[in-house]
Amino acid sequence: MDVSLLLAFVAAAAVISLVPGPDMMFIIAHGVARGPRAGVVAALGMSTGLAVHTVAAAAGLGALLQAAPAVLDAVRLVGAAFLLYLAWSAIRSSRQPLTESADAVAKGRPLRKTYAMAVLTNLANPKVILFYLAFFPQFVVADGGWPVWAQFLVLGAVFIVVGFTVDGSVGLATGALSALLLRRPAVRRWLDRLSAAIFGGLAVRLVTDQSR
Repeated sequence: MDVSLLLAFVAAAAVISLVPGPDMMFIIAHGVARGPRAGVVAALGMSTGLAVHTVAAAAGLGALLQAAPAVLDAVRLVGAAFLLYLAWSAIRSSRQPLTESADAVAKGRPLRKTYAMAVLTNLANPKVILFYLAFFPQFVVADGGWPVWAQFLVLGAVFIVVGFTVDGSVGLATGALSALLLRRPAVRRWLDRLSAAIFGGLAVRLVTDQSR
């Protein structure tokens, strides 16, 4: 691959990763509600989802899905339903008695569950598939000496590393800030409500954004 083209891709990936989007909001919501470890694990889950998208794009599955709008619509609805479930869970947590809520925060949601939810949320977002199809080909050279699928894998790996660096830092910082506030039950309730609002907003956006 051309080094200058790869450096241009790194710069573009950094800019894209710094712009707040659904993935970052999901990470912030978990960092706010569960602390820095959950924020970083959520970022790792998002990166895992991107790895799956990368392999799918390299295998040509993304183009196949783009040619079948009904499949993308189904994926969008599944993703929205899942985000609404997360919003409902956060609201339920905010309504727990103070002592019960304190115990829940102390124990925390199992990190493996946070990781799995992040992966599923990323995979259920058809916008990621369309992004790969629109963005990556601009940096792929058909006669560049490397097979197209190999270039997709390299670009995907670079994008994941850059994205995790940004998202992991955001999750860590957000979680560290919320950890200072979680000792106060009233604040903890409002943080749960904030998480619910973020999840709900992401669900609405996923359903109403019909651009392709």
